[in-house]
Order: sequence, then structure tokens, then C-alpha cells
Amino acid sequence: MHHTIARGSKIVRLSNRGTCTADYIQKCPQLFVEDMLYNKTNRRYSVKGAGPMRILHTSDWHLGRTLEGRSRIEEQISFINELCTIVEEEMVDLILIAGDVFDTVNPPAVAEELFYNALNRLSDSGRRAIVVIAGNHDNPERLCAASPHAVQHGITLYGLPKEVLTASPSFLGQPNPGKVTRVAAGQGWVELHIPSCSDPAIVAMLPYPSESRLNEVLSKSLDEEILREEYSKRVQQLFSSFGQHFRPDAVNLGISHLFVRGGMESESERPIQLGSAPTVEVNAMPSNAQYIALGHLHRAQIVKGTSAPTRYSGSPLAYSFSETGYAKSVMLVEAYPGQEVTTREIFLSAGYPLVKWQAKEGLAQVQQWIDEGKDHNAWIDLEVFVQSPLQSQDIHNLRRQRERLINIRPVFPETEKIVAEARSKLPIDELFRKFYHDRTGGAEPEQELMAMFLSLIDPDKDDSTSSSQLQTIRDEEAETA
Repeated sequence: MHHTIARGSKIVRLSNRGTCTADYIQKCPQLFVEDMLYNKTNRRYSVKGAGPMRILHTSDWHLGRTLEGRSRIEEQISFINELCTIVEEEMVDLILIAGDVFDTVNPPAVAEELFYNALNRLSDSGRRAIVVIAGNHDNPERLCAASPHAVQHGITLYGLPKEVLTASPSFLGQPNPGKVTRVAAGQGWVELHIPSCSDPAIVAMLPYPSESRLNEVLSKSLDEEILREEYSKRVQQLFSSFGQHFRPDAVNLGISHLFVRGGMESESERPIQLGSAPTVEVNAMPSNAQYIALGHLHRAQIVKGTSAPTRYSGSPLAYSFSETGYAKSVMLVEAYPGQEVTTREIFLSAGYPLVKWQAKEGLAQVQQWIDEGKDHNAWIDLEVFVQSPLQSQDIHNLRRQRERLINIRPVFPETEKIVAEARSKLPIDELFRKFYHDRTGGAEPEQELMAMFLSLIDPDKDDSTSSSQLQTIRDEEAETA
């Protein structure tokens, strides 16, 4: 595709989205330097405003998070380095970070240092726009503490759902040429002028909207379905209000941190506060946005059934073994005002993979895998089949050889048998009776012991419930037996 660019009375044709090499620029003196952007990574120039606005969507960094007490900072630094390379190579104009920047409301100093260092590098001294919203793991006030300084570098930090923003100082009489400018703003929205783009971006922002952060009681009913319905209505109202500022001559975007009904969870998304938010319906998403960037779910996925393209970018690293095998990525979005966007998933290589080992042949098989260098750089969740309990020396020896060996779970023959029987959907009291029978050489459990076991499995279950009332164990429960 070719773009024809007018510069005064001169006309120049550029290929490949309006980019050209430094040699070409030297041969074309009719192009003024101030009209060009130079990409240091691929050593190419681009004409300002020649192509679409390029937006990068990421979320759920969870800086400071550990894996069973093991630090992930080294991997998170690697991700930030990779992200900085991507935004340079892809000539990104705007970065959307959809919440859960930190893993806790009181993150360690090293995590905060990494975050602010990342913003400084990604913003390119204020020439690239960044919008960050708070997720359920973030402290909204703490996240936005640096806002007065951040806005001068083209960075918008937005913590609470109904916070009111103002235009940046550079637009209110303090010139800041060549830098991102927040030309207008209000409750839940900003309009950004980006030097590399000819069209503005308007972003409707909804940080994690729990009742406590909204400071609202959405329903007096405790019925889950009624609460979900009222919550979805409120989210829809907020997005509708924020979206009123969208314009045909701008790139219109939405960003939020919530759980849209139908999304696929993993074990690493855990609730962090009281007054947490239920799921929302797909029709709560703004229909007049060109793209909606979501955070909260750690698996990258498309949200189906929405009026506008809506995606979860997923977390950049796998944070639990339930995410084994997930490809991690960020989303690149190209947008012109009033047109459908195009998206491309950019896969990440940072971080160590999380893998599960199931050694059915015992410790000898584990040792063989270690000697072979299997999954050498991975975090490992080990399940080893043994006839007798593991000795502390065996465990110490395995951990000495593989420092990223996280969990070591012995599986005994009777455990395997119980799992198989549980999967056959036997009543839970019958499973316990068989287990007790096998372990005691044929004895039958007393009624009092049986009642105690059932009360531990289900505290709300009446002790008088008999085995004839079929309460079967789910596959997930059997796997943890």
C-alpha cells in the first residue's frame, strides 16, 4: 500500500504504511525533519499521521507476585524489556494497561520501582501515550499518587471508577510541543492528542468497579442473579455516560478491569477484597467503542457477543500451574476514526514456563528427567507415584538439582485407587467407607466418624443424611484427594 503525503508544494509517495529508510530521506530534501518520526530499532522514518493509530493492549502484570514464595521479579523485568522492544519495533502510539499492575495493594518497593521505570521507558519522554487503570489488586490512591508528574509525560493514571480528570497543564497554557497532551477530560474519559497521529484518541475508562469502589449499594437483595443484573446495569450506565464523549473524527476506545460473563478463568485470578464485583453481561460493554481492552482474566481471549471488538489480553506471565500451556501475548490494534479496527496478537517469550510432571514410575523416572535436562528452565509441579512416603533426603536431593521445583506431591497406590473410584461418581460417604476399609484391614467406620467426615466435606450438610442421598464428588475435588 502507498501513501501520498503533501508537504508544501511537494508530493512524495511512501510505501509500507508511510515508512522509509534514512537513505531515502536523504534523497528527498522536500521532507522536513519535523514532519518525520525516526524508529531507532528498525532505523526507519515514518511520516506523522500517515497510517492508523497503533495501540498496544496489555494487563495483569501483577508486579511483585511470587510463586509459592519464589520471586518472579527477574521474569517481570524480562517482560518489561521485551515490551519496550515491541513498542519500538511496532511504532506504537498508545499503550492501554487494563489493571492489576501490582499483585497487592501494598506492593514491595522493587515492584513499584519496576513499574515507574517501565512507564518512563515506554512513554519515550512523553511522545507515546499511556493509559493505566486500577484493577482489583491495585490500591487506586497509591497507583495514582504520581499523576501530577505522570500527566506531564503523556501518562494517564486512573484509579477510581467515578474520579474526575482534567486536561493536562500543557493544554491549559503551559506549552509542551512534541509531547502527548490530554486536551480534554472528565469523569471516566480522556481525549489525547498524540504527536505521531493526525487523529485524537478518546478513551472511556472504568477501573475495577466493585460496590466499595463505586461507593454505592447496587442491590439490597442477596440473590446472586438479582445482584448480577443490577451490577451489569450499573456498568452499562457508566460506560454509556463515558461513551457520550466519543466522536466520529476520533479513535474511540474503552478500557476496564472486570469479569464479563462467559470468560474463561484460571486459578491465578483470586479475589482480593471485600465488596468484590460479580460478573457482568456482554451487553454492558460500550456499543459505540471501536475496541474494548479488558483486564482481570489471565488467559488471552475474545469476548463473544459484544457490539464492539472486546478482548482480554491476559497476563504476560503464567502465575499458577492452572495456566500450564497458555501462550502469553499482548494485543496490537490498528485504528482509524469511524472504521473497524484490525488486531494482531504478539506472543511473548519472557518468563519461565510452568509445567507439570507426573512420574508414574517413581523417583527413578524423576531422576532420569533431571539428568536429561527436561524442562530445564521451567517451574515444575511434580507428582510422583511411590509405594512409601518420601524421605526428607529424597526431597532435598531433588530440590538441590532443580531450584525451580516448586511442589512435590507423593501419590500412593491407595490414593490413585480412590481418585479412580471418585471419578466413577460414587457417593462421597461410600468412597470414605472403602478408603477406611482398605486402610484398616477391613474395619467399618463408626457412624460418629462418618458424620464427622461428612461435616468436614460439607459443613452445611445435615448429619442425618444417608448414603442413599447421592452426593457425588466432582472431578476437581477428586484430583485433590
